[in-house]
Amino acid sequence: MFSLDALFCHVDDFCKAFESQWHKKLLIHGGKRRIRGRSLCLSEIITILVAFHQNHYRNFKHFYLNHVQQQWSCAFPGLPSYQRFIEWLPSTLIPLCVYLKHCFGTCTGIGFIDSTSLKVCHNRRISRHKVFEGLAARGEVVPILAVSGDGKLLNPKGKTSVDWFYGFKLHIVVNELGQLLNVTLTPGNIDDRQPVPDLLSELFGKIFADRGYVSQKLADQLLEDFGIQFFAKPRRNMKNKLMLLHDKLLSRKRSIIETINDQLKNILRIEHSRHRSPVNFCVNVLCGLIAYCHQPKKPSLQMEWLLSHSA
Repeated sequence: MFSLDALFCHVDDFCKAFESQWHKKLLIHGGKRRIRGRSLCLSEIITILVAFHQNHYRNFKHFYLNHVQQQWSCAFPGLPSYQRFIEWLPSTLIPLCVYLKHCFGTCTGIGFIDSTSLKVCHNRRISRHKVFEGLAARGEVVPILAVSGDGKLLNPKGKTSVDWFYGFKLHIVVNELGQLLNVTLTPGNIDDRQPVPDLLSELFGKIFADRGYVSQKLADQLLEDFGIQFFAKPRRNMKNKLMLLHDKLLSRKRSIIETINDQLKNILRIEHSRHRSPVNFCVNVLCGLIAYCHQPKKPSLQMEWLLSHSA
């Protein structure tokens, strides 16, 4: 159940500790600089941005004009116009990055890694798209195999059509409780395996991935540098390797991260094609990820069931 008071209290506690340290480390300009006061504090701005992803609105302007200004005017007495609020968004980018890190879960020794595409425009408009020129790139996406109601593959030979998109890739790592452990954003043409060492540098235990991460060199590097056991589902033309029953059962539960990606894109709406600037795109993605971290019920695994079947 969404609670505006609980969200604001959590954000405000963070902002009180963060802003004092942040201002001390900002570079000081030699000349005089006028700092205009705002009718909303940083915690109020972040609360509104995150609350948008927790409510069933597809357009932020409609959410701000019809929900925030009409229903939350008592909670935010200093609400500015929509245009003025949009002008404040770039100033929240760095606090949102730090706050997302603050909302991450704890590593339990079991993790799942995957990437998902974030399209910034329709394929027919790629040639005339200018907002993300020099930042976004064409990427390749392979649709998930369709499964019928009785669990049988609708395409038993495993052949899938390959599509292209223009945008970015969001790489995430989660634990078995559905909590985010780390995220990164790359252009759409970056190999999924490239950002893995940076994503897993502060983690430990066992990490499970799909076929896109198959690389013996990467597995050896992670084991040597971080002591992480990396399991990637073998491709169809590869021989199966011996695995512990517990690890094999966990590797079959990689659908948890696909469920999280689906919620991020279709419920929390981190993907749309109406961005006016790269900064606002980053703010939208960060707020969607933060909204997921505040979600009371997340996709998770029943570890008791797995342990009982691996005994």
